Amino acid sequence: MVFELAEGIKKITGQLKIPFIFKASYDKANRTSIKSFRGPGLKKGLEILSRVKKKYNIPLLIDVHCAKDVAAVSKVADVIQVPAFLCRQTDLLITIAKTKKVVNIKKGQFVSPFDMKNAIEKVESAGNRKILLTERGTFFGYNNLVVDMRSIVVMKNFGYPVVFDATHSVQLPGGLGDKTGGQREFILPLSKAAIAVGVSALFTEVHPNPEMALSDGANSIKLSELKKFLCEVLK
Repeated sequence: MVFELAEGIKKITGQLKIPFIFKASYDKANRTSIKSFRGPGLKKGLEILSRVKKKYNIPLLIDVHCAKDVAAVSKVADVIQVPAFLCRQTDLLITIAKTKKVVNIKKGQFVSPFDMKNAIEKVESAGNRKILLTERGTFFGYNNLVVDMRSIVVMKNFGYPVVFDATHSVQLPGGLGDKTGGQREFILPLSKAAIAVGVSALFTEVHPNPEMALSDGANSIKLSELKKFLCEVLK
């Protein structure tokens, strides 16, 4: 499936002349339930992603959940992502920063946009100024998120590009009991709002059949509908 997605997304973004970075995970260590699918693991996952990168000549963004994986991931990834739940983990931030790769720091759902300055300074302390900041919503009571577009403005003022995670922002965390729900109908309007505010990029999850996805299907865009979505946000 990963090859199908990479090929399909590259074709669509190429037609629309949109720069494209392919994001994938080898292990999702923060799934809601012990029963949830986590991925193929470090060795097999990176082998697959290396083949994807070579076959389609595309840059890769890979998320890392523990510092011991960083060295291996840095050999494959062009951008290394700090997961939202881990954006305050100093050792992880500094270890990733030392690779000199681009670092994408996702703002935690529990973190003020002003506090992201502290995460930035941790990466900068390792001599790395290749930083992206990603807005992905803020906890709004139980099992819900809200996007405060002011957060994008605040983070832009730190001097680094801001990305809007259009699909994780519409999650309903733990909303289905043993898995996360989502409100896919809000992906497009929130994306348009974020673009109006001035984000540098959109982060979107895509799947050929979201209803059958092993992760985040409720807030994923169907591959066959991706071009229509992108045309809408480009208007």
